[in-house]
Amino acid sequence: MQININNDSIASRFMRYVQIDTQSDPQSGKHPSTEKQKDLSGLLVAELKEMGIGNAEMDAFGYVYATIAANSDKQHLPVICFCSHVDTAPDCSGTNVKPLLHKKYDGNEIVLPDDSTQKLNTVNHPYLENHIGRDVITASGNTLLGADDKSGVAAIMEAAEYLLSHPEIKHGDIKILFTPDEEIGEGTAKLDMKKLGADFGYTLDGGEAGSLEDETFSADSATIIINGVIAHPGYAKNKLVNAIKVAAEILHALPANEWSPETTEKKQGFVHPTRFEGIAEKATLEFIIRDFEDELLVRHGEKLKQIAATIVDQYAGATMQFIIKEQYRNMKKILDQYPQVAAYAAEAINRAGLDVSTESIRGGTDGSRLSYMGLPCPNIFTGMQGIHSKQEWIGVNDMAKAAETIVHLCMVWEEKS
Repeated sequence: MQININNDSIASRFMRYVQIDTQSDPQSGKHPSTEKQKDLSGLLVAELKEMGIGNAEMDAFGYVYATIAANSDKQHLPVICFCSHVDTAPDCSGTNVKPLLHKKYDGNEIVLPDDSTQKLNTVNHPYLENHIGRDVITASGNTLLGADDKSGVAAIMEAAEYLLSHPEIKHGDIKILFTPDEEIGEGTAKLDMKKLGADFGYTLDGGEAGSLEDETFSADSATIIINGVIAHPGYAKNKLVNAIKVAAEILHALPANEWSPETTEKKQGFVHPTRFEGIAEKATLEFIIRDFEDELLVRHGEKLKQIAATIVDQYAGATMQFIIKEQYRNMKKILDQYPQVAAYAAEAINRAGLDVSTESIRGGTDGSRLSYMGLPCPNIFTGMQGIHSKQEWIGVNDMAKAAETIVHLCMVWEEKS
């Protein structure tokens, strides 16, 4: 069956969504971490209801739940969920995003108008070559764009509208889920799995068209708290132990040419400092630890602890607290138990006219945790590029293909169940 997603419609939808500031805050301690995420979630509920999905709702934590009722004559079909997150990353400003639509990109360098040092070309963004002659959307130079993951949101919304306006497409119950705080690792923290009521799921949170990701990093966070010895600086000789200096020495002791995001690739893990805060008396270092193998993840944590302890032990009176917390685990262990979930996605991508590229994510998605919460959940492309940066961009055709893939996937599950 031919599925025709309107490129102009999905581009307009996406550009509307990215202008709403939904940046999450890792220091908030609240759920959602920022109330402004609900601005987009509330709009999505209103749009879903306008489409005719009367059960669409947003809960107190900013999660959006909605169901497109089954229209198949088949009984007991699996309930399939499509999920994207509404928040944008704290790494780069998401305030006053000005999306720019570049019609029929001509292959030349794109200079972003609000900061002429921000330039996109086929050298620093080779994937742009795939979009020559097609529409491309960027930000204006001062902010990220928000394609991560409002492109996924737009694809799900466009697919929902298409399904509702084409009742001849047979499917089982389809669940729609939009989450807050994915970018700070809290995307499923307050999720009501019983309310969701799905059997299998897919996040729309991936990159190049055709990509299907069934493996993620396993992830922990580490916090090192250094307690120094405080004294008046005028009378501090042989007394003062400055916690800031001790923490800085720990950072300096980290391997320079390995073990970090900037020196690793493919299946290599890393340890990455993300926050440094303190005064002379007490300093705190925060890290993320990543690897595809759980055993290696544990070793990374142990190595970091040993490096820190060796430094602290050199300072009489200084003490250290080392705290490891689990963030998420590699989804592949779960997805391998349900091979049809990824296989059906691959077939849907093929039906959309794309070659499938199965990849491992050097990161995580809500699907990582959802898989371990009882919802096997691989990740499907949306086209997002240059994410978390002022050079973030997306091809409109890729978003449309993501929406088309969703529609095909609904049909595949109905046909094969």
